[in-house]
Amino acid sequence: MRTQSYDCYAITPPGVESITARELSALGIAPGESEPGGVSFRSDAGGIARANLELRTASRLLVRVATFHASAFHELERRAGRLAWEAYVPPGRSVAFRVTSRKSKLYHQGAISQRLGESVMRRVPGATVSSGGMDSEERATAESGPQLFVVRLFHDECMVSADSSGEHLHHRGYRLVGAKAPFRETLAAAMLLAAAWDGTRPLIDPLCGSGTIPIEAALLARRIAPGLRRAFACEQWPAFPRSVVASARADAQERILAQAPAPILGSDRDAGAIDAAFENAARAGVPESIQFRKQAISALEPPPGPGFVVTNPPYGVRVGQSRDLRDLYAQLGNVLRRRCSGWRVALLSARDELARQTRLPLAAAFRTSNGGLRVKLLLATIPPAA
Repeated sequence: MRTQSYDCYAITPPGVESITARELSALGIAPGESEPGGVSFRSDAGGIARANLELRTASRLLVRVATFHASAFHELERRAGRLAWEAYVPPGRSVAFRVTSRKSKLYHQGAISQRLGESVMRRVPGATVSSGGMDSEERATAESGPQLFVVRLFHDECMVSADSSGEHLHHRGYRLVGAKAPFRETLAAAMLLAAAWDGTRPLIDPLCGSGTIPIEAALLARRIAPGLRRAFACEQWPAFPRSVVASARADAQERILAQAPAPILGSDRDAGAIDAAFENAARAGVPESIQFRKQAISALEPPPGPGFVVTNPPYGVRVGQSRDLRDLYAQLGNVLRRRCSGWRVALLSARDELARQTRLPLAAAFRTSNGGLRVKLLLATIPPAA
């Protein structure tokens, strides 16, 4: 029996595409073309299951349904009516559409969604169109929420893709408690991978907040697939072999290490943040792999190294004030030079003038956004204190 092959697209945070492409290669999936915001690839159902389970930096995984020309609504209705919606939507399920249109005669997103929804309802018994809007779609689970279709019109060419993930892939299921200014798990993982940390050397986050970086580090070090504790939309597709997801989960479970090979430390002076970090680590199943401490940067005591310092300091926008942060960054640089000579540092920064206060030889690895702010990951090897 011939194995079906799918055209896929992994959506990533901007600037992280090359890291996601390397992840795909490590999974045995040949990445295709990269473009701002994603990486295309072709794979079978097993590859889709592995990618959803194990990609640490992707936000969603789309599967191309069809591409066709549509410059008028009657043409859109005719072409959409021929699509095999029943392969992606089980009877009685609701659907949602995320539509963008550029340089096309059809531009009204609501009208496009309406026509597509009608074509689904004609082919799938009991199907409905979700009226909950984007907020509802963001919170929907893979089992109970609407099946999302991403529709893109460009120069009258309509591309329809089915979301195979369900919730965003950064929803690992552990971060129910947040401290100040949390950031996405996918970005934390991208920082670790860009810094070339593989779990075999010590890692410290001296400004860990609710623990996202140390927890992602523990998952990486112990080879725990980030999607192991959640479901995916493709598991509900009538034409998708569910056994491949179960098999991929079993394979991922077998690869888990009992403990992290090297120490992982997270500290913060905010007691509430540390409490949240403990709870999040417990939900992630890695509490014994991380040492969390309530302490100031000045109390940092690194384990024998060299190792890595990976951190996301405050930017002076939502937390703290700029003049206070100049001292924080300067102190961070001083402490790292005195106590972490020869270590690698990865620092996410939104403001060059603050990063310069560390007096570390930082160089940009990638540029992206975090919470609507333009940020860049800066890397350096920490020199000894003068």
